[in-house]
Amino acid sequence: MSLPKLTAFHFLMGGFAAFIWIRDLTWIESLDSALVSLAAFPAFLYFGRPWRFRESTETISAGTIATACGLSLIGIASELTLLLALAWTLLLWAWLSTRVDDQDRSRVRQLMVLAALSFPWVILDCWQIGWWFRLSGAWASEHLFAVLNFDVQRAGTELVLSGIPISVAAACSGMNTLQALLVVGSIVVFHQFAGQRQFWWNLPVLLGMAWFANTLRILTLCGAAVGVSPEFAMGTFHTLGGCLVLCIAMFLLCWFISLPQLRRVQVV
Repeated sequence: MSLPKLTAFHFLMGGFAAFIWIRDLTWIESLDSALVSLAAFPAFLYFGRPWRFRESTETISAGTIATACGLSLIGIASELTLLLALAWTLLLWAWLSTRVDDQDRSRVRQLMVLAALSFPWVILDCWQIGWWFRLSGAWASEHLFAVLNFDVQRAGTELVLSGIPISVAAACSGMNTLQALLVVGSIVVFHQFAGQRQFWWNLPVLLGMAWFANTLRILTLCGAAVGVSPEFAMGTFHTLGGCLVLCIAMFLLCWFISLPQLRRVQVV
């Protein structure tokens, strides 16, 4: 069946999405990550193919609308973009669930994760997670290089490694790339477990994967500072090398954690 005709609901959803993006423009400081968030919705549309819609005269229930309004009001009052994103996603699912074919409903329900990730709530709401990412990354660096017989001292997120002062600053918090990693990880898990219950079991693991990848990035940069020079570590390598480590680690972790489960499903 062809795509449904545009209605007032679609324009309202578009306006709601625009409101979520423009109400707090702090994400402009992390524009690269914000653009990845925007890419999550095209990914949602792409992996939802083929979109098979059926005729439906059902409307969104008053309870769902009330819940979405409640989430939105709390989100605005508390300045939590995540709640606004969840309200938008809830309304989208309420509309889609009555119109997609029954055989596609489970798969589309899983893809709603990408719809929720289409907004910059990680950048705007999760700064406390960034602090713990920095602190734990500095702690891991201290202990690893101590085991390797380097002279290392740590105070919070500040390190002195072989006489070289290293600050695990806000730029190393991983928040600029966490949402990108969540989007990529969700796509990998969906690719492995589309329509299966294992998809939901693997989603919480993504945060742990993101932490591990960011810690590996911090360790790599510390190693570059000691092995080559601080200037090298803080130059182009800081951005390109760090991002490469994050992406490779995330893909490998998703693959190796998902593959054994996929094999068990196939055997059964």
